[in-house]
Amino acid sequence: MFFSKKTSGVDWIVVFLGNPGPKYEMTRHNAGFLTADAFEKDRGVRIDRAKFHALTATCDVGGAKTLLVKPQTFMNLSGDAVGEAMRFYKVPLERVLVVSDDVHLDLGRIRIRPSGSAGGHNGLRDIIAKCGGEDFPRIRVGVGQVPPDWDMVDWVLSVFRNEDAETILSTAARAAKAVEHVIQNGVPSAMNNFNH
Repeated sequence: MFFSKKTSGVDWIVVFLGNPGPKYEMTRHNAGFLTADAFEKDRGVRIDRAKFHALTATCDVGGAKTLLVKPQTFMNLSGDAVGEAMRFYKVPLERVLVVSDDVHLDLGRIRIRPSGSAGGHNGLRDIIAKCGGEDFPRIRVGVGQVPPDWDMVDWVLSVFRNEDAETILSTAARAAKAVEHVIQNGVPSAMNNFNH
């Protein structure tokens, strides 16, 4: 029996950023993991295979074989998991889509970009440092700006409550749709559809 080389490869890597463990589940920094949960529900897939210091799954998104990655390294070392997966599958940086929280965006907003700086985000900073630069698309999920009397770390590790919890879950569901849109239709189309 003959196997094409394509079967073991992947076309895209989608990285959902967050911190592992129950204590971080509904925190602002875990907007990426919440998007992964919404994506799992949408696609009927489980991101639960331990590989590359991450939980992973593969699925087909519009004909593109896609590796889904939830790094288990904690946020500041996200680049370790991403770099390993990229090297293993030989996926170029421009086909690594990263979903992260963003404290510069209002809660409920999504912003898609083809590339860019870390913007003070430690997970993005680590990926940029370890994976070859800034030229990867990202979906940034707004978690609200840091209130004046709050420390940044306390804010991103604070838990969504009440209406905010409802808002982030519906935003994560929209971000999951944006993941599919980027892979199927490209970043410019996704920007037109989701950046408003």
